[in-house]
Amino acid sequence: MIAPAGRRRRLGAVRQHARIGSWATRTAVAVLVMILAAAFLGPYVAPHSTSALVGIPYSTPSGDFYLGTDYLGEDVFSRLLGGGRAVILFSAAATGLGYIVGGLIGLTAGFRRSWPDAVLMRSMDVLLAFPPILFLLLVATGAGADVWALVIAIAVIHVPSIARIVRTAAAEVAVRGYVEAAIARGDSTLVILRREILPNIWPAVAADAGPRFTVSILLVAAVNFVGVGLAPPAADWALMISENRAGISINPWAVVSPAVMIGALTVSINILADALAAGLGRSTRPEVIPR
Repeated sequence: MIAPAGRRRRLGAVRQHARIGSWATRTAVAVLVMILAAAFLGPYVAPHSTSALVGIPYSTPSGDFYLGTDYLGEDVFSRLLGGGRAVILFSAAATGLGYIVGGLIGLTAGFRRSWPDAVLMRSMDVLLAFPPILFLLLVATGAGADVWALVIAIAVIHVPSIARIVRTAAAEVAVRGYVEAAIARGDSTLVILRREILPNIWPAVAADAGPRFTVSILLVAAVNFVGVGLAPPAADWALMISENRAGISINPWAVVSPAVMIGALTVSINILADALAAGLGRSTRPEVIPR
């Protein structure tokens, strides 16, 4: 049977969107793999030490220095290869810690829909009242150059919004029949949260994880950019941008190359997170094409 013209156009649009999404996902995977390889393996194959003074400051790219030199005469390419590990690790640690704390709060509030819900969510509202950058600057001022204090501060910034997302998803699942059956069987709260609720709110958490990780990357980069995170001579992409912005007209690669790495990292993570969330959504709620 031949489908009507309108439906054929909708089917073609869906298939075309799927091809574009698949192409974008493959590209994002390739970009992310290259960035991770550069960040974690790059320091071992870099032509120079990240802190070695090897040339004249702000030299333009040449056969000896692929991306020229920075404001001190260090090799930009070598520092680029060694500057991503800290950003990725600190961002991952902050995001993971935020999900552990915020997830526990959200699960408890969503399942115990009484006074714990009100107390926990009002506490999260208080934390949401603080501007993130101001909070980070206050922590940096008190803790100095302790990067782990900044990691904890970024995790604290994430906790309220994570708790609200998890709480909303958990409250919706908590009234389902299989959860009520588990309660009737006498299962413990921990078992119900782990076996009945957490697996069923996973798509919502996965959809939020990618954008939240990129926010962590940008916050870590912002802290390093303003000089209250990692300090020279540490190699860091955001620190490279901050250090070399005065010489951007002489050797723009000292600023452009780390900025491109941060941008490519955040975009590729977002694309992969969208693909993961869409895949989980299709597995739990089949798409229906209207007639």
